[in-house]
Amino acid sequence: CRCCAEGRRHSSILYSILRSEQRALPPPGPAPRGCPCGSRRRVALRSPQVACKAASAVLVKTLRFVQNVPCFQELPLEEQLLLVRSCWAPLLLLGLAQDRVHLETVESAEPSMLQRILTARQQGERAPALAPAPAPGRPHHGPHLPSAGEIQAIKGFLAKCWSLDISTKEYAYLKGTVLFNPDLPGLQCTQYIEGLQREAQQALNEHVRLIHRGDEARFAKLNVVLSLLRSINANVVAELFFRPIIGAVNMDDMLLEMLCAKL
Repeated sequence: CRCCAEGRRHSSILYSILRSEQRALPPPGPAPRGCPCGSRRRVALRSPQVACKAASAVLVKTLRFVQNVPCFQELPLEEQLLLVRSCWAPLLLLGLAQDRVHLETVESAEPSMLQRILTARQQGERAPALAPAPAPGRPHHGPHLPSAGEIQAIKGFLAKCWSLDISTKEYAYLKGTVLFNPDLPGLQCTQYIEGLQREAQQALNEHVRLIHRGDEARFAKLNVVLSLLRSINANVVAELFFRPIIGAVNMDDMLLEMLCAKL
């Protein structure tokens, strides 16, 4: 395909990624604390309008960053959309961490399953049946409040980023690693995309070795950040940041519209 034939004109994403990321990272603040108990309680954002506005701004900024990477523009539109659809949530979370967006949550008034069972028994009714949990990666049907455990995973990721004091360049290389995922089904330019991901990782490693000479484990710590991202469901991110304001949103349609627009 054309991208495989012409893409090597942009043989390194080092310059193109750095050119797209120029905002300085503020100093880290106190890491949020969470309780490991009651991870199945349903929680909601304390100020959904504020959080959704911040997340929307970060999403726009993230897609603008993606569009400004020349080697990404070399890909066919179908390939671009496939990559963005698969990685918008981890890229958004990296942007939230970089912009230091804190999440304030409150426990939902929605009764737990145990409370519903006890109430039903006291009233002499049949206990409610347990609904099967949606499969990973499958969309939730109907309103769904994220659990405390799911929110804690997001907060834990943000806290990890802030504790490492990740620099602007490191965020850029992490985003490049996430964006260029060659393992997605349906990709045609897998070798080209795999090479871009490898270059992002190499650039990150070289930067760490140059700037953090005394911290030999930093590169591994930054890759732990990527592993934490893989444990966070994109549906949870959509439900948390976008459903409270704009309702049942189809992220695929919204991403396609934003990707084709001049942000």
